[in-house]
Amino acid sequence: MDVFTFGVLGLVVLGIVVVAKTATVVPQQSAFVIENLGKYSRTLRAGFHILIPFVDRVAYKHTLKEMAFDIPEQVCITRDNVQVGVDGVLYLQVLDPERASYGIVDYTFAISQLAQTTLRSEIGKIDLDRTFEERAMINSNVVNELDQATQPWGVKVLRYEIKNINPPNDVIEAMEKQMRAEREKRAVILESEGARDSEINRADGDKQKVIKESEAARQQQINEAEGQAQAILAVATATAEGLRQVARSLNEPGGNEAMQLRVAEQYVSQFGELAKESNTLVVPANLSDIASMLALATRVVRGDTNGSGERPTPGR
Repeated sequence: MDVFTFGVLGLVVLGIVVVAKTATVVPQQSAFVIENLGKYSRTLRAGFHILIPFVDRVAYKHTLKEMAFDIPEQVCITRDNVQVGVDGVLYLQVLDPERASYGIVDYTFAISQLAQTTLRSEIGKIDLDRTFEERAMINSNVVNELDQATQPWGVKVLRYEIKNINPPNDVIEAMEKQMRAEREKRAVILESEGARDSEINRADGDKQKVIKESEAARQQQINEAEGQAQAILAVATATAEGLRQVARSLNEPGGNEAMQLRVAEQYVSQFGELAKESNTLVVPANLSDIASMLALATRVVRGDTNGSGERPTPGR
């Protein structure tokens, strides 16, 4: 190989190196931090970019996607002095690649440590029983604290989720006994409340029954009274109408004879009924004088009581 060929090959290699140093492709949702002679120059976003050979270099590469980091389990002490093991998951995202590159050496390690210390502080503020109920509050407080601390680093803490809270075995057994006692207590209370409600409902039913029966009896009495009143009124009306008919009939031709015949029939009928009801019978002396009885009845009907056949005048 002569000198010319060697020189050509050197130029080709140099060209390849220059192209590799100058041409840069940034993937989607990524950012490259460029330094010019060791000093920050610019941040490259997704796309094709040309760099100055041997002057510009890619110093840091960051992904702009949301990232999840596992926070290892750590021992925390609650306000009632119970040790619990707590682990979680942290979600964050790089918003400013420049500050994420120069603001801190390793932001993932720093945020993980800060999350652990903040979690211990939050767990120490509440009792063990509330740690299971206040997970959302604990997560929110941890996120707020981390977000304020990581703002100078160009990193946004999005969420923090507690995965497990592991109390000691003796504490778990005590909690199980407590829960069992609480369940039995609630069962007894519910049973007594059910019996009480049953008695109340039964008493209310008896009360309503008595009220309904009294109302029904009252309405029955009212209906019977109204029926009797209507019956009495109907009888009185019919009697009055009958008397008016009798009065009109007496003034008509043959009315007097019809009245005498009717009185005679009633006299004989009632005298026969009297004989049926008693073994001892007192017979009037003038029993056979039916004519005198008819005449007396006629005078009574006509209102003639002085025996003269004339109507009595008032004041006499």
